[in-house]
This record gives sequence, structure tokens and C-alpha cells, in this order.
Amino acid sequence: MVCFRLSPVPGSGLVLLCLVLGAVSSYALELNLTNSEKATCLYAKWQMNFTIRYETTSKNYKTVTISDLGNATYNGSICGDDQNGPKIEVQFGSGFSWTVNFTKQMSTYSIENISFSYDTKDSTTFPDAKVKDTITVYELVAFRIPLDDIFRCNSILTLETNDVHQHFWDVHVQAFVQNGTVSTKEFLCDKDKTSTTVVPIVTTTLPSPTTTPTPKEKPKIGNYSVSNGNNTCLLATMGLQLNMTQDKVTSIININPNTTDSTGSCHSQTALLRLNSSNIKYLDFVFAVKNENRFYLKEVNVSMYLANGSAFSIANNNLSYWDAPLGSSYMCQKEQTVSVSEALQINTFNLRVQPFNVIKGKYSTAQDCSADDDNFLVPIAVGAALAGVLILVLLAYVIGLKRHHTGYEQF
Repeated sequence: MVCFRLSPVPGSGLVLLCLVLGAVSSYALELNLTNSEKATCLYAKWQMNFTIRYETTSKNYKTVTISDLGNATYNGSICGDDQNGPKIEVQFGSGFSWTVNFTKQMSTYSIENISFSYDTKDSTTFPDAKVKDTITVYELVAFRIPLDDIFRCNSILTLETNDVHQHFWDVHVQAFVQNGTVSTKEFLCDKDKTSTTVVPIVTTTLPSPTTTPTPKEKPKIGNYSVSNGNNTCLLATMGLQLNMTQDKVTSIININPNTTDSTGSCHSQTALLRLNSSNIKYLDFVFAVKNENRFYLKEVNVSMYLANGSAFSIANNNLSYWDAPLGSSYMCQKEQTVSVSEALQINTFNLRVQPFNVIKGKYSTAQDCSADDDNFLVPIAVGAALAGVLILVLLAYVIGLKRHHTGYEQF
């Protein structure tokens, strides 16, 4: 961990900034603010990225993902005083800035609002932007946390404002640290309270008593990708079929790749593929690295509207599917089922995915899911062969024994 101590900031005391770097960067950003007595007053560590949609000079729309925060600075971050509440300010890249303001109540504190600014005059990130200006999006959060608790959310949180999607995960923050000691008592976000949640929001029609879905044909195969700058960092090819149950009503929906957009982000330890369409707010596939040499599907989040107008939301961050070595892709031509919860199963067809170490925008050598079947069949085949040999030996012994007795009778 590399720490930088800056000169005193008026009204905030000393600012101690820490960046977790290299192989131990499970958290991309870490901030520790201290007051004039060198006691911690605000602590935060988190990961984040941004997806920005902008109009080009040719009147088309492009999407860019901002995920490289390695050059981040924290100028303007303060502990707060009687006039101003605590604030986190982060500057990175070419003209990007991100600000969080906190407020305090009697026994709670709030993440009051979050703002994000970007400059489309940056010709590297927005080379063909129609509008060249600094644009700021502002989101009122007003999320309350007990005063003595640290807020934790390992799951992905998303703020959507106009053409900007902000993604946060692995979040730990305490804005009003008591007595200079960061609390060990955690206040969890809703996604972290249970590994699987079902959150119906609006129901506009009464459900039918039937539980049998209408049979569906196989979905079309879609090709999806995520880029980090000019380089493709995630590839996915698959047909997707959602099997959902809500209020005893089962629905089957085939994802149409021709009307589905893909965005996401890539990091050293995690990768996100996000799909969305007119009725799907987001369908997230979150991949993670394990044991430093393999990847797997760790999390699925979905929020969408069903045909009857009701909202359907599921999150599970404790999955273990599509396991393969880093540097390779995972492939399964046969139909597979990802069981997200009792209320949601995702059927995949002609699946191939590589969320890490994509080279020149092409898939690496694939590990086929049939290898799992082969590994299971090998001991069965060996056992069957040994059983066959044993039977032949016993038959030969019995036949030989009978001939031996026959010889004695003739004598």
C-alpha cells in the first residue's frame, strides 16, 4: 500500500490518501481522511466505473466505458465542519471528476448526493462528440446509515442518469468515524443482506392461476463484447432464455440479440457484461478470478418488466458456473441451465465466453463443458471394463472346473 500525505486543508485537517496497487488491488481506491489531531474522520474504499453514451458528429450514438482510475487524485476531499459536511472528491483521466456529499442527522448519517462530471472536449475519449463541453450529472441518493456503522456493499450498485451509468462495488464507507476508529459493525446494502433476493415492485394485473409456461423455441445466438478503450476485453457468444416465476406465474423469454445492447467493464479480478433492451433494465453477468489462475461466473443481477407489466428483480452474488483457466475461454454447445434462484433460471445455448485476457479481440483456446462429462465417464468406463474382465475370469474358472470333474468321472 502506498500512502501520500498532503499539506493541511483548511477546515479539514490533514489528508491521508492511500492507493492500493499491484497484486493486492482488490480495492481500486482507498481514502483515509484525518483531522487536525491526526485521527481518522472519514474512511472509504471502493471500486467504480462509468459508462457514457454520447452523440457523434454523424448523428449516431457511441458508448464509452471509463474504468482506468489509476491516476486518481482526491483534491477537495474534507472531513467537514460545522458549516460543511464531509465530502469525497476524486479526479482522474482527462477532465473526469466524481463527488459524494454526506450529511449528519441525530443518530444517522446520509450519503446525500453523488455527482459526476466529464469533458467531451477530450479528443481521446470522445473524438467525434457532437457537443464539446463539460457535462455534469447529479443524483440525489439520501441513503441513511446508523452513525456508528460502516456501510458495506460488495454487490454492484448502479446509478443511471441521462446518458451516464455509474457502477460501484466492493464499497466500504464511514463518513463520521467516531473517536478516530473505523467501525467493525457493518450496515449492509439490500443486495448483500441475502445472496438471493426477489423484489417485485409494481403489479398492474392479477396473475393467472396457471403455472405452465408457453413452450418457446430456442433463442437466437448473440455476440456480445466489452471494450476498455480501444481494446476488446470481454467476449461472449450465447443464446439466452429466461425462465421466471412470480406470483405462481411462469414466464419464458428469449433474449433477442438484434434488439439487445451490451456494455460492461473489465478489471484485473472482476469483469461485468451488462445486457439491456426495451423491457430489460439490466441483465448483469459478473465474472471473478479465483486462485489467481481460473475464472468463473460469480454473480447474476436482473431487473426487467414482464409481459403483464409487473417488475421482476433478482440478484445472486454466490454462484459458481462457467469455470475455466485464465487465458482460455469457456464453451458449451449443449443447453445449460444457470440456476440463479427458485424464481429464475437462465438457459444458455451454444455458449462461449472469455471475460479476461482477450487478445486481439479473438477467443483463446476453449475449455469445453463436455470435459466435465468425460471426467465423470472415465471412472465409469474403467469400472465397467474391470467388471467385464472379472466376469470373463470367473466364467473361464467355472468352465475349467466342470471339465476337470468330467475327466475324473470318465476315469
